[in-house]
Amino acid sequence: MERRESAQERVTELTERTGAVQAKVDDATARRDTAQAGLDEESATVVKEREVVAGTVPADLLKLYDKLREQQGGVGAARLYQRKCEGCHIELNITELNEVRSAAKDAVLRCENCRRILVRTAESGL
Repeated sequence: MERRESAQERVTELTERTGAVQAKVDDATARRDTAQAGLDEESATVVKEREVVAGTVPADLLKLYDKLREQQGGVGAARLYQRKCEGCHIELNITELNEVRSAAKDAVLRCENCRRILVRTAESGL
């Protein structure tokens, strides 16, 4: 009889624990679903913004960018920052820097190492 009471107490304890664990699972599931909905909204916004910006880019440049983006794991252009390509993190040599310096402002320049489009900024180190 004592063993039976002990077993029943253990069943009750495990049932309570199961309920607590299920509550945590339900809470985590709800938080995951909320986060996913937020990500879906953000993704839709970014897609719309990209469409607007892509509409201002010449078709041949956009085609090149999309091709590079596919080849380079999602990054088709990289900032030239302090004489380094932020795509491959390699510093441009003096010859490459001179070519970048002498290029027209609207020229499309590419990194010799990773072939990404280089985006020049005030911090490029030119």
